[in-house]
Amino acid sequence: MNTSSIDLSGRTALVIGATEGIGRATALAFAAAGANVFAAGLGAERGRALVAEIRERGRGDADFMEADVTREGDVKALVESAAKRFGRIHAAVNNAGIEGPFGPVQNATSDDFDRIIGVNLKGIWCGLKYQIPHMLAHGGGAIVNTSSSAGVQAIANVAIYTASKHAVVGLTKSAALEVARSNIRVNAVAPGPVNTGLLHRMIEGHIDVSVIAGSVPMGRVSEPEEIAGAIVWLCSDAASFITGHVLVADGGLTVG
Repeated sequence: MNTSSIDLSGRTALVIGATEGIGRATALAFAAAGANVFAAGLGAERGRALVAEIRERGRGDADFMEADVTREGDVKALVESAAKRFGRIHAAVNNAGIEGPFGPVQNATSDDFDRIIGVNLKGIWCGLKYQIPHMLAHGGGAIVNTSSSAGVQAIANVAIYTASKHAVVGLTKSAALEVARSNIRVNAVAPGPVNTGLLHRMIEGHIDVSVIAGSVPMGRVSEPEEIAGAIVWLCSDAASFITGHVLVADGGLTVG
């Protein structure tokens, strides 16, 4: 999605899970639209490199804080830090996610379950828990949560991942209803296969990327920048009457 016409000058975007893949592309897309960006995630060195790139390429300023989304205190601290740094958070993106092991559901361990649900679901709940009160106190805002095509259609051999992404859809829709009259919009994106480390780690040794691409009606996997464009659009005034929506960006994968 081309977001070159979107102007977010004077606004601040909080992007969680911003050190690689979709999150990194989203932080850069917000910066290109003129927003200040407060990025968060794991990997301080990658975070510093992202801030440097935003300051070089973007029209706004940027900052970074390392945070583990499974720790509620970390998420609370980063929302407070972003607000202190830039005054107000206009848009928030809850993107942190992990893939989990590939294989039948009975082969997963209790640790696998706790880790996947902890990052992919609890992490987004933690974001909402602290972003919503901030936005309620400052006149509104827009939140986008990252689900997956696995959140709208089952995928074999990644059952816990699929369950976590289905849960993100339900969490998004319920939260949207709760704050719809408070000028806060809550939506989700559901990407199909994206050329990121997560995809490659998930299928390594099991399925070739070319096979995945061949299963997509458009004949390819997407690039992170394409999903980032959808996220920035959902946070912009162009999507002002959209809430509780799951924007599926999958090249037609789940149409059938």
